[in-house]
Amino acid sequence: MSDSGSPRVTRLPPDAVHQAVRPGTAVVRLETTQDRQAVLDGAWWPWSRDITAELPSLIAALTEHVGPVTRVGLDASAWEALPTRLVIDDRVVHIDSFPVGDDTVLITPAEQDLFSLLVIPPHATPDAARAAMTEAVRTGNITQADQILIHTGTHRAAPDP
Repeated sequence: MSDSGSPRVTRLPPDAVHQAVRPGTAVVRLETTQDRQAVLDGAWWPWSRDITAELPSLIAALTEHVGPVTRVGLDASAWEALPTRLVIDDRVVHIDSFPVGDDTVLITPAEQDLFSLLVIPPHATPDAARAAMTEAVRTGNITQADQILIHTGTHRAAPDP
C-alpha cells in the first residue's frame, strides 16, 4: 500500500514484474484478444490467502482496464474468512462462494460480462508464476487452471514454515 492508502498497481514488462513487486501490489495479466475463446482471461498472483488484504489491489488493477467490478466469485475453502462483500474505492463488491477451486477467481465488471483468472498460489516461485501467467494468457489457450499449475510446478503445497 502506498502512503495514501490506495493499492499500488505495477506497470512493468511481464519478465520484470516480480523483481519490483512488493506485498499489496496486484500482479495481473489479461488476454488482449477480443474473441474470448480461451479458457482463462488472465492470471493473478496474490501474496496470501487473506482475501480482505489481497482483493483491493486486484480490483484496483482490473477497474482501470475493464471498468468497475461488481462481483467476485471465489472458492471459500481456498481463502481465509471469505466475507460476502467488501467496500473497495467507495464501491460495494459482492463476493460469491463457488466451488471453482483454489486455482480460479471469477470477476464480473458488469452484469453481462465475466472474466476468469488463474490464481497463482502465494508460495509460487517467480519463475513458476511467470510461466503460469504466460500460459494463462496465451491466445487460444484451452488448458484448465489446475493443469497450468501442474505443468508449471506451482501446484506443489507450500513449504512448512
